[in-house]
Amino acid sequence: QVQLVESGGGLVQAGGSLRLSCETSGRTIRPYAMGWFRQAPGKEREFVAAINTSGGSTRYSNSVKGRFTVSRDNVKNAMYLQMNSLKPEDTAVYYCVAGVSYWKPDDFWGQGTQVTVSS
Repeated sequence: QVQLVESGGGLVQAGGSLRLSCETSGRTIRPYAMGWFRQAPGKEREFVAAINTSGGSTRYSNSVKGRFTVSRDNVKNAMYLQMNSLKPEDTAVYYCVAGVSYWKPDDFWGQGTQVTVSS
């Protein structure tokens, strides 16, 4: 079992930036691909970004490509999501995930952190 803890969410104005962090508790993230999902009120949970075990490959949803950057630090057992040029439609609960597959890294989930973008 991998326990994931997100932090860094909050309230920001449109056009602003936030950096989300995801850390593990007592377990290395090195064997796992990782990623981010989000869920807005009244909507289904959707994929945001993924990163492979080494950090050498990343992929993004079309809605965030060019604005968000996912990265990881295997020494610190942490993953990050830098979110720039935020839009009101980015408002959602953001979830950190980890898994064995880069294409579906959702074996383990964090509790989520709220991101609210005001217009």
